[in-house]
Amino acid sequence: MNSDFPIVATLMQLQTALVGLPQPLIDQMHAAGPFKVLIATILSLRTRDETTAIAAPRLFAVADTPHTMIRLSSDEIAQLIYPVGFYRNKARDILVICQKLITRHAGQVPAGMNLLLALPGVGRKTANLVLAIGFGIAAICVDIHVHRICNRWGFITTTTPEETEQVLRQALPSAFWIPINGLLVTLGQQICHPTSPHCSRCPLRTICARRGVTRSR
Repeated sequence: MNSDFPIVATLMQLQTALVGLPQPLIDQMHAAGPFKVLIATILSLRTRDETTAIAAPRLFAVADTPHTMIRLSSDEIAQLIYPVGFYRNKARDILVICQKLITRHAGQVPAGMNLLLALPGVGRKTANLVLAIGFGIAAICVDIHVHRICNRWGFITTTTPEETEQVLRQALPSAFWIPINGLLVTLGQQICHPTSPHCSRCPLRTICARRGVTRSR
């Protein structure tokens, strides 16, 4: 970790610079509750936000609780969430998740990392988003954007999102644990692309090490 990198000032600058840009779908769901955040996050995996934004409300219009969801068949859920990525697998996972929520957690989404990870299709990214957005619990969600951009800045040197999460837990004040994902996903989707980022219009171009960037605009 580069302790000289102004991480707090950088995130505060992003909070101002990114105002008005489209925000990640899940970050807009603070009022939706943990169950909808959980299911929408599963739908969003390997799927564009634009697609999830259509599929999730279509599903929730039919079933928006574990008890109403298990009344549907896997095929019915698959039809409702199509064309999200891996929609048939996700439909099966959603049914099993809802069954486990009912039998193990009285129909409620648990507010604990290990309990969330025990649900099918739930990894650390999903669990952290549910804790952060669904429950308002301080948690750092590290997706490909957070992992890539923090390394691109030269702030950290890590090889996996899991490693990045652990480093950020030590380096970031807790006030930034929840917002960092939304900020860097917005930056990554709109400006700091994996290949050929728009460095010329990036608000952080003067401090970014541009590590790994071979082509930019």
